[in-house]
Amino acid sequence: MPVKQLSDGNPDSTVLGQSSGDSISFYNVAPVQQRSGAAQAAVDTTAPTNASPFGFTQTQAQAIITLLNEIRATLVAVGLMKGQ
Repeated sequence: MPVKQLSDGNPDSTVLGQSSGDSISFYNVAPVQQRSGAAQAAVDTTAPTNASPFGFTQTQAQAIITLLNEIRATLVAVGLMKGQ
């Protein structure tokens, strides 16, 4: 079976969803709207005090974990990651 292209060749690109309220999905999972929330905030990159050997504080490490968990949840929700 030939592959169906979503693009019409427009040089301005192809977009899925016109707004954050539009639902999309991949790999036949239930479509969802764009996620939002505080867990998506950028992690502070200021110089830490009482740094770990890796160069970040416990607070920064927790913020990184929170952000990575949110990224994972987003990828699983739209079907781009299996999420075992």
